[in-house]
Amino acid sequence: MMQESDSPAPSEPVPSEPAPSEVSQVRSLAELIQRMRGEIGRVIIGQDVVIDEVLAALLAGGHVLLEGKPGLGKTQLVNALAKTFGGVSARIQFTPDLMPSDVTGFRLFDMQSQTFQLRRGPVFTNLLLADEINRAPAKTQAALLEVMQEQQVTIDGETLKLAPPFMTLATQNPVEHEGTYPLPEAQLDRFIMKVLIGYPAQAAECEIVTRSAAETLGGGMASVNLVCGPAEIIAAQRATAAVQVVGEVVAYAVAIAQATRDSRSISLGAGTRGAISLVRIGKAYAALNARDYVTPDDIKKASLPVLRHRVQLTPEVAISGQEVDDVLRTIVDSVAAPRG
Repeated sequence: MMQESDSPAPSEPVPSEPAPSEVSQVRSLAELIQRMRGEIGRVIIGQDVVIDEVLAALLAGGHVLLEGKPGLGKTQLVNALAKTFGGVSARIQFTPDLMPSDVTGFRLFDMQSQTFQLRRGPVFTNLLLADEINRAPAKTQAALLEVMQEQQVTIDGETLKLAPPFMTLATQNPVEHEGTYPLPEAQLDRFIMKVLIGYPAQAAECEIVTRSAAETLGGGMASVNLVCGPAEIIAAQRATAAVQVVGEVVAYAVAIAQATRDSRSISLGAGTRGAISLVRIGKAYAALNARDYVTPDDIKKASLPVLRHRVQLTPEVAISGQEVDDVLRTIVDSVAAPRG
């Protein structure tokens, strides 16, 4: 646990005064993301937190594990996000018979030309929805996770780079586990965030039902407007990476990760990649709020979605009915935030 300073200090550590050009760049980034948020909100109603978390992951250049019951708009979310920046989206329905080549692609012999022709898999896209990723065997899961980590595909010895930006949103059904292949902890760690999609509030759900009943199939996407291009998203990711973070805030993120390892309620704590992800998402949250520096509140806000899939409760705690998020909240509250 971090020790608080005895000397008077401001409530949040703020780095040196940024250059006017840097401030302007962050403000432009925040305005861009605000417009994207508004366009996505036209079709994804009552899920503002989910939208912000997915946008933060996009800015951080990471991948997202989406967990929620069927019919809550996960596919629409991916399609709407892709449409806001003119990106290409693809969907893979993971099944027990899905092969790695079905994901990455393969070479097929063409009888007419007497040559092997490359058939690119669905991973060659900007936004990939990996639906029910835990229904495919480990070998197929590993093929996708390798693409996520390396941003490239190797087919018959030839390495093919993916066109940026590339982001995977993998879904899991939290209820149905029969015939599934749970992702190992090392592979779960590759996702920068685990986003939970719950049922919308009654008023929001009534609006969704009313709109959907009046639309033709897929008609809702017509209301989503183009905000920018892929080049602007890449520039936004670079600007987010350049957001300043002082040593005290980095130490705060590391202290939270270390506290999960020391907790008696957790059998497996977050590793160093968890602390790195906290800082990366903290930068994204700062950019979303038009700041060019990270505050302790940004790290605290990122803690649950970044860490909930990186820790395991002890059997005693799990049997008692406590949720991972409840334990993490207690741990985060126990770590003193820096004041200066």
